[in-house]
Amino acid sequence: MAKIKITQKRSVIGRTARQKATMDALGLRKMNASVEVEATAQVLGMVRKVSHLVEVVEL
Repeated sequence: MAKIKITQKRSVIGRTARQKATMDALGLRKMNASVEVEATAQVLGMVRKVSHLVEVVEL
């Protein structure tokens, strides 16, 4: 599987509890934090839900 790098670019302050939980599930807890994960269907779905808060780069 391909890997992607997800970086948090916007704060979760004022976002819904569901969006906060999605960011936490992705492993993003601070601004400018990055994680490298496998590009599975589940992860891509989570990224789509919070696409306005993150930046995604394919590795």
